Amino acid sequence: MSLLRKLVVPAFVLASFQLHAQIKNAETITAKVSGNCGMCEATIEKAGTVKKESQVEWDKDKQVATITYDPQKTTADQVLKRIALAGYDNEKFLAPEEAYNNLHGCCQYERVGSAAVEDKAGTNGAHPMDGSEHAGHNASTAADAQPTALAPVMTNYFRLQQALVKSDAKQAASLAGALEKTIESVNMASLQAEEHTAWMKAKERLSSDAAGIARSQDLKKQRQLFSTLSENLYPLAKAADLPQPVYYNNCPMFNDGKGANWLSEEKAIKNPYYGSQMLTCGKNIETIE
Repeated sequence: MSLLRKLVVPAFVLASFQLHAQIKNAETITAKVSGNCGMCEATIEKAGTVKKESQVEWDKDKQVATITYDPQKTTADQVLKRIALAGYDNEKFLAPEEAYNNLHGCCQYERVGSAAVEDKAGTNGAHPMDGSEHAGHNASTAADAQPTALAPVMTNYFRLQQALVKSDAKQAASLAGALEKTIESVNMASLQAEEHTAWMKAKERLSSDAAGIARSQDLKKQRQLFSTLSENLYPLAKAADLPQPVYYNNCPMFNDGKGANWLSEEKAIKNPYYGSQMLTCGKNIETIE
């Protein structure tokens, strides 16, 4: 080992020790945090680190953050929420779409299969990954809440629905592509019996509908395919053990008066078939719990 290396390594260890020493009552956990590069590392660590409160070190190769924090001042969930608000999905929180889109191009990591059903309560835009209503729940509650493997499919469907509400064909195509990849990434071995049966019946149709939307930037065609995507997803939502209610809605005007249904995570009607033209057109026909 060179003299320089002998000097640098102890200096690094000493610096790390000093940072941790500043945090009283220190507890340390590790958590999965998505990212790509050195720029991601700097942003993740800066977002999660607060002097005398928390310290974050992120391993790019392992995609793991080591979080040291003072439990009398903060929680691991609060640290992970700050990281999500900076644009980085992690095992507890999904980054807001805007925060992710604002990342530098090289930092926009693959989000496929990383998200669960969103719950916006008290998160300031960072959605809990375990479906809990409060980020401050104790560790045993978070550990007990095991989201279904189908939750990422539902989350990406809801993102697509929101893009169609905004009549944003470009974003809808992009999100449909992400949904298609999420569908292909579902681990069927982890599904419960009822979920597995519904998934086997629906998977190919769901994948086909998502791919069709992804290949088109014709809003009318996207919405037509979204109507069949929604019909195919409905029995799956019924079979899945979802952590929060899902609202099954009907638009009577779409498709020349034949009507069409859609699923929503929000109780308020926001019509994906007409957007701002008839935003509140429709009604709830079933609440799936």
